[in-house]
Amino acid sequence: MAKDDLLGASLWDAYSNKVTTLMNNPKHQGEIFQSEAEKRGHKLIVADFGAESCGDAVRLYWEIDPETDIIVDSKFKSFGCGTAIASSDVMTELCIGKTVQEAVKITNIDVEFALRDDPDTPAVPPQKMHCSVMAYDVIKKAAGLYLGVESESFEDEIIVCECARVSLKTLQEVIKLNDLKTIEEITDYTKAGGFCKSCIKPGGHEAREYYLVDILADTRREMDEEKMKAAADAGNAGDFENMTLVQQIKAVDAVIDENVRQFLVMDGGDMEVIDIKKSDDYIDIYIRYLGACNGCASSATGTLYAIESTLKEKLSSKIRVLPI
Repeated sequence: MAKDDLLGASLWDAYSNKVTTLMNNPKHQGEIFQSEAEKRGHKLIVADFGAESCGDAVRLYWEIDPETDIIVDSKFKSFGCGTAIASSDVMTELCIGKTVQEAVKITNIDVEFALRDDPDTPAVPPQKMHCSVMAYDVIKKAAGLYLGVESESFEDEIIVCECARVSLKTLQEVIKLNDLKTIEEITDYTKAGGFCKSCIKPGGHEAREYYLVDILADTRREMDEEKMKAAADAGNAGDFENMTLVQQIKAVDAVIDENVRQFLVMDGGDMEVIDIKKSDDYIDIYIRYLGACNGCASSATGTLYAIESTLKEKLSSKIRVLPI
């Protein structure tokens, strides 16, 4: 087999059997006419949506029973690639039998998942995920027309990654909670940036208002500012001694980040706080050395003295640092 044939086969294998079947034999392609809907006492909604990034467009027809808001029939016309046709066909099928209020909850994730041959294998290659996003957008457009509202009103959060439906708030929280430092880590935790990749940085197939690189930088900056503030707030020894355990650990981490960690990292090491225990005379801080610091002779002498002295100066004279 020629190299080009091998390449073609590998690309074709990235699509599910459902997708390749519906590309050529969609079940719901067509149109519904106003006169037909009126004869049945129903209301016809026709919504158009186009994706500027690829030039694809879809027209969605909803025939709705106005007494129940149920979509009794639905058809589509798609002007685009085979994946857009397959996505639109499944999107149309998912709408039938639902109320308008239920249909608007269908997301591009639902569409893509319905196109899979098995639950664990994506239906389309990452760069084609935007086709199911277009299906989701036209549903919102149709619902907005029927309910007399703007389609944007159905979104209560800022969506950064349309492919994986990941919001700005979720990204900020995940970065902070898990101390994420790279785009790859963000994708591992949230799937954001794992499909068409346009949300990672400027220059993708579609311009975005928010990009992962900027969100990561801004959130890391906020985290650093919060640590510096925690260190400043903990400067009063009396405050530290009366803090809760969680507050004490955060205060210690802030001081270490500000005054110690950079020197440990320069030598290929690091450290983490394991526990803090208080008695009448001492506040014992148990730490674990990481990397090159683990087993280093200085970790029990000079390095340990420097860490303990810094924490005593910044937080409390009662502090003892005990490596485990």
